[in-house]
Amino acid sequence: VQLQASGGGLVQTGSSLRLSCVVSGLIWDDYAWAWFRQAPGKEREFVAVINWRTGTTDYADDVLRRFRIGRVGAKNTVFLQMDRLKPEDTAVYYCAAAEYGDERSVRGGRIDYWGKGTLVTVSS
Repeated sequence: VQLQASGGGLVQTGSSLRLSCVVSGLIWDDYAWAWFRQAPGKEREFVAVINWRTGTTDYADDVLRRFRIGRVGAKNTVFLQMDRLKPEDTAVYYCAAAEYGDERSVRGGRIDYWGKGTLVTVSS
């Protein structure tokens, strides 16, 4: 099983970035797919989730209407489109998979697989 995240970088406030997470070794339809982040000195926190079985999404309040989670076509790739980035979005971003997970369980941290993180740095 591999979740390979990429797309991080250094950007200015107000910019956009698109993170991608290529998944292998898992059956896409059996999982909820999520992004978490961990800022320096802080605990890892929930960012967004897509429940593929229901087609529903959920977002942390501070990224709602700025970030969007989805699947790249029919590929086993989950993306996180991040717009209007702020310095407080600076963090290592992790993709994650939860077997038969839903929005509540994922928010609660019930994750079966984690990918390695990708660093996003937003300068002011």
